[in-house]
Amino acid sequence: MSNTSQPVRHLQEMLRTLSLYYPFFPSIIPNGVFNPATLEAVMLFQREFYPPVTGVVNAGTWNAIVALSQQVRRDQLTNRPTQVFPHRDTQIQPGDSSPSLPAIQTMFAALSHIFQGLSNQAPGTLQGEAGEADTRWLQRASGLAETGVLDQATWNSLSRLYQLYVTRLPGSVPRRASREEQE
Repeated sequence: MSNTSQPVRHLQEMLRTLSLYYPFFPSIIPNGVFNPATLEAVMLFQREFYPPVTGVVNAGTWNAIVALSQQVRRDQLTNRPTQVFPHRDTQIQPGDSSPSLPAIQTMFAALSHIFQGLSNQAPGTLQGEAGEADTRWLQRASGLAETGVLDQATWNSLSRLYQLYVTRLPGSVPRRASREEQE
């Protein structure tokens, strides 16, 4: 008999969706087992959005997680960044030139004001050393193979970070609970 649960897997999928939008959530791998990472994510959710912190997923907590994850999904669908990456099979190697690079490098430059380790290079059509270093940084941070090659998976990570940290409109999803509201 399996010790996994579809409701727990669904909970983990919703919490994973929230982790893509709220960086303080741990990234959860949906496996259907209510493990310590799942408990941590539930408690963080309760701390930030639905106090009190109990770690118990009762009907109120479940409904609040469902509502917020649905709102995040709607925001992701309506606020999708422009797709400037040429084609899903494209790979931009170090030293390559591409008309997509100025937009990609501008995105990296905007993120460099938020994340340490990214360069604030002037946009151009050549994938130079700074662009390769930025690509490797992003791949490492995203858990991708650190190749220095801009590919679809790397582009997807860059797009998500850019959307979350640069283009997201204030108030587009519920705010975190204030300390007074948590007490």
